[in-house]
Amino acid sequence: MAALRPVFYISDGTGITAETIGSSLLTQFPDVEFATQRIPFVDSESKARSASQRIREAGERSGVRPIVVNTVVDGTLTAVLAESGALMMDVFAPFIVPLEAELGTTRQAKVGHAHGIVNFAKYETRINATNYALTHDDGIDVHYDDADVILVGVSRSGKTPTCLYLALHFGVSAANYPLTEEDLEGGGMPPRLRAHRKKLFGLTIDPMRLQQIRQQRRPDSHYAKLETCKREVQAAEALFRQEGLPSLSTTNTSIEEIASKVMSQLNIDKHLY
Repeated sequence: MAALRPVFYISDGTGITAETIGSSLLTQFPDVEFATQRIPFVDSESKARSASQRIREAGERSGVRPIVVNTVVDGTLTAVLAESGALMMDVFAPFIVPLEAELGTTRQAKVGHAHGIVNFAKYETRINATNYALTHDDGIDVHYDDADVILVGVSRSGKTPTCLYLALHFGVSAANYPLTEEDLEGGGMPPRLRAHRKKLFGLTIDPMRLQQIRQQRRPDSHYAKLETCKREVQAAEALFRQEGLPSLSTTNTSIEEIASKVMSQLNIDKHLY
């Protein structure tokens, strides 16, 4: 069996940018097994040396060269990290030189620029949208006049994480409505959703995957039975077809892709970055 290739996402901030980009790159190599770790806030020489040692030791244990996806802006710290012997992949490096040439100025390599609150109005939009998603989760609040989108689907089909992703990344006010057995047996659009038809988007899921998720939440319950999952998914998909709602299966789809498709289908044009 081939050794897992160590991959480190290193940053002088949270490391989320490095991990997001690095993870996208690794998906292009499905036949390679990776062991990934994130090391955030590498913003001093001592932290860089500690991280470098950790990376070197991971390479020695695995017997294969580690990979580092790096968003540390201080070149001195990057040089220390490179002493680990890893393959260094600087996320920003390929873009800095052409941008400097085009803009006629040099970058200001300041720690935290990529991670700070650049625009307080946009930050507040994200916070407000997140609060909206939380208060309109699973039908808690069904006053949807201010919603940009209402995700509709059976319980555990991916509605809540998608709403939170839309809020945090795009400032979209996203609510979600869980289809109950009563709704599914009614044969039509739930009354409280009829006035908001243009905001509705259906999420569905493979019944076997749904059963696995529900089994973890409520083991051996009626809710988690495969027959229940099959019946609910079939009824939900029939409702989506009957009402002509746009819909998407979340079974093998990432949150990022779900969110992008929802926004595209409903013509929601919001950008916070």
